[in-house]
Amino acid sequence: VQLQASGGGLVQPGGSLRLSCAASGFTLDYYNIGWFRQAPGKEREFVAGISWSGFGTYYADSVKGRFTISRDNAENMMYLQMNNLKPEDTAVYSCAAGAFQPNDILVRKPGAYDYWGQGTQVTVSS
Repeated sequence: VQLQASGGGLVQPGGSLRLSCAASGFTLDYYNIGWFRQAPGKEREFVAGISWSGFGTYYADSVKGRFTISRDNAENMMYLQMNNLKPEDTAVYSCAAGAFQPNDILVRKPGAYDYWGQGTQVTVSS
């Protein structure tokens, strides 16, 4: 069972990046998925989540309107489109999958997730 995140890099403020996360060894179909990030010296924080059905999407206030989470169950992939990036978005971004009854509270809790990918570094700087 593995989640492999990719797509990070260095981007200027106002730029965009698309993070991808590939699942292997299990199917994402019945898992809620989430993206979290951790900046140096800070705790890991929730960024975005999407329910297993795809009908529920959840965002941190700090990224709402700029980031979009999506999933492609046929490809066993999840994505995070990040637009209008800001220096404060700089962090290591990790993907996660969890089998739980999704709601606005639980999707934001790292402990609700069963599987985690390694992080991908996103640096927003001029």
